[in-house]
Amino acid sequence: MNLEQLFLENKEKTIEGRYLTLESIEPILNKINTNNQLSIIGQSVQGRPIYKYNIGEGKTKIYLWSQMHGNESTTTKALFDFLNLLHNGSDLAQKFLSHFTFCCLPMLNPDGAFLYTRANANEIDLNRDSQDLTQPESKLLRAVFEDFKPDYCYNLHDQRTIFGVADTGKPATVSFLAPSYNQEREINDSRQKAINIIAEMNSVLQQFIPGQVGRFDDSFNINCIGDTFQYLGVPTILFEAGHFQGDYHREVTRKYIFMALVSSFTKLSENVIDINRTEEYLNIPQNKVVFYDFIYKKVKINYDGNEKLTNFAAQYKEELIDGEINFNAYIAKIDDLEGFFGHEEFDAQGALYNDDLNSFPKIDQKANFSLGKEYKFVNGLIKK
Repeated sequence: MNLEQLFLENKEKTIEGRYLTLESIEPILNKINTNNQLSIIGQSVQGRPIYKYNIGEGKTKIYLWSQMHGNESTTTKALFDFLNLLHNGSDLAQKFLSHFTFCCLPMLNPDGAFLYTRANANEIDLNRDSQDLTQPESKLLRAVFEDFKPDYCYNLHDQRTIFGVADTGKPATVSFLAPSYNQEREINDSRQKAINIIAEMNSVLQQFIPGQVGRFDDSFNINCIGDTFQYLGVPTILFEAGHFQGDYHREVTRKYIFMALVSSFTKLSENVIDINRTEEYLNIPQNKVVFYDFIYKKVKINYDGNEKLTNFAAQYKEELIDGEINFNAYIAKIDDLEGFFGHEEFDAQGALYNDDLNSFPKIDQKANFSLGKEYKFVNGLIKK
């Protein structure tokens, strides 16, 4: 199977970038509503519809939800790419549709999507509301779970550019987790099934992004939805779509999420009883906060008349302005950057720092500055 070609053939070209709202996806949902697969199951805090999309006639039931966090849109794009595959009439599509029944909530948090926030309109993190169920979106997610009675749950998220694969200096482009079902982080039959699927997806992705797959922390928190569903005995897999080099709009990462989805369902449809793949799973390096978007090394600064060499880092803040996401770089860390990497790194070789106000960088100021007379940086990047 040529996964690269499969992605290109099924990519949903009407959506791209980071800012994905309900208005963006409703035309696609209506387009693929070919046999009354689409329904509205309720409303968000601000009254936006929350859609459910069911497709397939197979015995194995797969529950997928995306944009539980409103500003995490990469997996939503990949989910629609996958739904396009199910509609393309191919042998693979027929195989999946006969083996599985898919139940998708492609945008659980439409208010957060519109506001470009992690939380919902009540400023509640839905992924910490799985026990109290204080929010309408959380209640709907749980109600569908209880009604659908899935065999597997796919919990689809994004993660920030700060995450790398352990201390390798490579970004965690895709990360997975088979959530724990108890404080002891033991492995039962349910969790083992999730672990085996992750091991398979990792083995496929290593062919495309070697060394860029991470494993998320498995500390148990019953308030998280994945931990809750695992606790209730349903194999649950957390997907984290992360950074690929230069891909701040996550158009490359969406491809790898699509590949992971396809490879997981291919494996599940084979009806092969897996050997225990726990060792493979545990050999996936853990996610670690080791990245800044920019690191500047060996910078000379003048502080109170004293010159010295230092390092500093800048990080993008994703700011919604007039309906568009702006990546604005701000100084985030100064001096001690041991163990950290930059997605972009610049060796100043002792060039003197200067900006419009100071002769040294300050936390939270915009990353607009000069290094010596030769290099001028605007929004973190060298101005050419």
